[in-house]
Amino acid sequence: MITSTPWTSDRAREIVAAHARCDGAALPVLHALQDEFGHIPDEAIPLVAEALNLSRAEIHGIVTFYHDFRRQPAGRHVLKLCRAEACQSMNGAAVAQGLLATLGIGWGETTPDGSLTVEGVFCLGLCACAPSALYDGEPIGRLDPGTLDEVVREARGL
Repeated sequence: MITSTPWTSDRAREIVAAHARCDGAALPVLHALQDEFGHIPDEAIPLVAEALNLSRAEIHGIVTFYHDFRRQPAGRHVLKLCRAEACQSMNGAAVAQGLLATLGIGWGETTPDGSLTVEGVFCLGLCACAPSALYDGEPIGRLDPGTLDEVVREARGL
C-alpha cells in the first residue's frame, strides 16, 4: 500500500536541504520528495529550482521526462505493468488493455474509488515469466486476466 505525508513547504525544504549537496542533486531531491509526499506537487517545482540554482523549466522537464515521477497522488495501491517487447510477445498488451478497459482508466490514471493506479513501465527484468508486473513493489509473473482480477479485488479490499 502506498502511504504519503500531506504536503507542507517546511517539510519539503527539509528534504531538499538534506539532498541538495548530492552530486546531480535534482534526481535524489525529487525522489525523496515523491517518497515523502507520494508525488511531486506543483509547489515543489520552484522550491527545488531555487535550492539547486536551476530554472523551473529544468525541474519541470525532469519531472515530466522520467516516468517514475508522478504529478498527482497515486491510488492506495500501484500496479506497474511491463510494456516491453518480451511481455508484449506474451500477450501483455492485450491483457493490459483489457484491464484498463475494465477499470475505465488509461495509463497512469487512478480508479475513481482511489484504490488503484495503473502505470506502464518498460522492462522489469522479469522476461522469463512474461507478461509481468509489480504490485506495490512485489513482482507478479505470467499475468492473465484472472490474476489481474485478483489484484483489483485485493486493491479494493474485496
